[in-house]
Amino acid sequence: MKKALILSTLALLISGQVAAKTWVLTDTESNTEQGNWHISSHQLNIKSSPFSIEQTVLHGGKQEGSKLLVIKSQNGLTITLIPTRGMDILHVEGFGVRMGWDSPVKEVVNPAYMNLESRNGLGWLEGFNEMMVRCGYEWTGHPGTADGQLYTLHGKAGNTPASKVEVSVSDSAPYTITVRGLLKESTFKKADLQTQTELQYVPGSSQFSIHDVLTNKGDYDHDYQIIYHSNFGQPILEEGAQFLAPIAQISPFNDYAKKGLSTWQTYAGPTKGFDEMVFNIAPLSGANHQTLAAVVNKAGNKGAAIHFNTTQLPVLTLWKNTDTLKQGYVTGIEPGTSYAYPVTIEREQKRVKQLAPGQSAHFDLTYQLLHSANDVNQIKQDIATIQGDQKVEEVSTPMAKE
Repeated sequence: MKKALILSTLALLISGQVAAKTWVLTDTESNTEQGNWHISSHQLNIKSSPFSIEQTVLHGGKQEGSKLLVIKSQNGLTITLIPTRGMDILHVEGFGVRMGWDSPVKEVVNPAYMNLESRNGLGWLEGFNEMMVRCGYEWTGHPGTADGQLYTLHGKAGNTPASKVEVSVSDSAPYTITVRGLLKESTFKKADLQTQTELQYVPGSSQFSIHDVLTNKGDYDHDYQIIYHSNFGQPILEEGAQFLAPIAQISPFNDYAKKGLSTWQTYAGPTKGFDEMVFNIAPLSGANHQTLAAVVNKAGNKGAAIHFNTTQLPVLTLWKNTDTLKQGYVTGIEPGTSYAYPVTIEREQKRVKQLAPGQSAHFDLTYQLLHSANDVNQIKQDIATIQGDQKVEEVSTPMAKE
């Protein structure tokens, strides 16, 4: 490894922080851009839990200039992030299971080739293929118009290249890998929101954590919304797969979803002509406001779970899109501050939040790959504990009309 690639070594022993080596891959302020880059446990003389971290710049078609940052743990997960698309996660693989899906969009589209306002505000769909995409933060939800502005589908964060990207590896066991990115949503006379994203992974484990900090850098109060659009297809999703979560109330997003309310817990196989069904969920939480949601296969030995905090992310959206395999057979588990209605409706229903100047909001999630019956059974037990004796209230009327 060239010495020039190691841009800094941090001795973060203050306040109990573990010493770590850090590499800055992108920094707009210093005009730093590493491009193709690689580091491994072997190069760092780490003997346990072999791993590698590699950034690759893609070429050709609409993915020209896009970047992939891949964490590969020999005995654990392979996590693929997209620094040029909001630090989103393309897919995660490990233990014979994949978290992600097969979108008709095969390329990792560079935002330079995106027009979010096309298709009456649905241009976001022309790049949509991630396992996890940040929908926000200035706004999210379905397209809508207010005060002469078109609010496009699911905001801009997921199509914003990171202004700064850095990778850290702690100097002692368990050699935690941390990837940080800085997203800027800054518009003259409008917003100045910045989000510091962080992904942490311990090599060899079957889970990773997300810690995002959104800060209002402006001099005026500003709205914010976020939905962590987390998407799963085969091999987890199949006929007879189940959605699991502790729930206080569930309701259909619109009239089309009404006919699926009686079977919201289970999934159909690929079905031609199936339009998307969306359900609004009020989740229950346990100690310290922690909760979780999961999707598991029919046999109950594969799945994906998301752990989150309901004070940070108080609502949950379930998206069932069991269309054909080529069209996109996928389900979404989406913790958020808002449901997927247009921002105008979310404002009316007082779910749009605000940050004062200099104020920050924190979002913490843990994604867990389930690769055994024991894993699935433990998740079911955790959900049952939070649910307790409370029955799920099924409300047949959508809470709003678009």
